[in-house]
Amino acid sequence: MKTALITGGTGGLGRALAPLLIARGYQLGITYLIPAEAETLETELQPDPDQVLLRRVDSSDPEAVTAFAKDAAERFGSIDALVALVGGWAGGTDVEDTDDVRFERMLDLNLRSTFYSVRAVLPYLREVGKGRIVTVGSRAAIDNPYGQAAFNVAKAGVVALTKSVANELRGTEITANALLPSVIDTPATREAMPYADYVDWPTPAEIAGVIAFMLSEEAAVMNGATVPVYGNT
Repeated sequence: MKTALITGGTGGLGRALAPLLIARGYQLGITYLIPAEAETLETELQPDPDQVLLRRVDSSDPEAVTAFAKDAAERFGSIDALVALVGGWAGGTDVEDTDDVRFERMLDLNLRSTFYSVRAVLPYLREVGKGRIVTVGSRAAIDNPYGQAAFNVAKAGVVALTKSVANELRGTEITANALLPSVIDTPATREAMPYADYVDWPTPAEIAGVIAFMLSEEAAVMNGATVPVYGNT
């Protein structure tokens, strides 16, 4: 049985991905920050306690992330994959109006959280000798829309990190690829964009299916890829 760590796994995308991976035989280590989200996931999954390790972890704290990876590896015997879902968006300001707090928040949520998670998991993947890393960048990392420079920079950093790791892993059976979502059809997104036409937005379940493929043996030839999941937006 393989083990996957999902950071930020109690959000909309994580709640779609977790049951899919459990159905495919994975053991899961899942981090969360908001207790209510963890309670919702537990209710939905009703997981076998031997199959899921759910823990509150601040992914911007490198020591906490390293400790969780260590505990998961000891609990399950190995780590075979990482899906780094932790992230967040902030917009509404141009570069000259972006204060340090907002900029650092975007770096913490998106880039540092991903860096710490990848760094913590790599030794366990190397120990297994094969594995998968999936990070979450953004369409904004490429398109760089106005009014959200801090987010754009942080997500571009995630893409650069992923490609750097992929290059470091060449010649091994460990791969690193970045998913690039645009707008995802979640209740929170609909609430934030009440007048948008959401019919063409990809759903969390659809994107979870892409992630599951990226973790599969069939995706062994993918390394350093940026995978767009824009729907028809």
